[in-house]
Amino acid sequence: LPQTHELIRLFRTLIEHVKPDAVIITETNIPNQENLAYFGNCNEAHSIYNFSLPPLLLHAITTGKSFYLKQWMMRMPPAQSGTTYFNFIASHDGIGLRPAEGLLSDEEIDSLVDLMRKRGGLISERALAGGEKRPYEINISLFDALGGEDEFFCAHTVLLALEGIPALYIHSLLGTFNDYERYERTNHNRHINRHQWNADELDCFLNDSESHHARVLARMLGLIEIRKSQPAFHPNATQFTLHLGDEIFAFWRQSVDRRNNVFCIHNISQYKQEIPVSSINLISTEDWIDLLSGKELEAEVSEIVLEPYQSVWLANRRKHFPY
Repeated sequence: LPQTHELIRLFRTLIEHVKPDAVIITETNIPNQENLAYFGNCNEAHSIYNFSLPPLLLHAITTGKSFYLKQWMMRMPPAQSGTTYFNFIASHDGIGLRPAEGLLSDEEIDSLVDLMRKRGGLISERALAGGEKRPYEINISLFDALGGEDEFFCAHTVLLALEGIPALYIHSLLGTFNDYERYERTNHNRHINRHQWNADELDCFLNDSESHHARVLARMLGLIEIRKSQPAFHPNATQFTLHLGDEIFAFWRQSVDRRNNVFCIHNISQYKQEIPVSSINLISTEDWIDLLSGKELEAEVSEIVLEPYQSVWLANRRKHFPY
């Protein structure tokens, strides 16, 4: 409603008067175009939850096809200076499906829902005006939803590279599994992804470097540290979609000062992919390094080979960068 936006503008005026550095963020779980309206003309929210990202990225990695994710990304306007997207792929709530309306067909959504049921997920539904019920939310831990460690880290590598600010759910940092016991005890669908850790038990896992949870946390923290070192991952740095095939989701980021470039290339499929270096248009006078593996891209290499669900962040090496 127009009155809703008027109220947000009023809130912003009042908050800026009292605390100018405060940030207003909207948690509007609605179709994508409606969600974007909450930026206003840089006079409403400073940041909006990117609710379409979780179902689209989950769909892309579980199907091995980036078409819908890529189409959505190309339609997303760059956030204006002073505003940004709040990117996430898991939260204490489920994976909302309303934000995928108009982006995924009903058939694609139904196929995704069926797969999530097979992976132990629960589906919350809503009633339409005519009485028909449609899936509203997938309730499942992200680790179980994605089906494996490689897929899980591929998804988070995408999340951390996208324009905006990435947000990480505690259970994603730890690679927590579905909590069937809590769900059965409460009969609350969302509790399947709201495991309550015992502090001593968690400490025991994290002190064992070979445990699943310790390995996931260490790798996630490593990705975060790499991201923090790159000016090209500034929330308002340039982002441009690359077209390298349906099995590849790739984009180019460039820092605000145009000095740092990172080509973020993700194999979202279960098959090995070979990408001609010539298709990326790397500047030949620069040295390039994959930030994720630490390996330099040799000048004579003509193809980049990606294993299933492998990602590379190709960055130009310059003396003033910390890598």
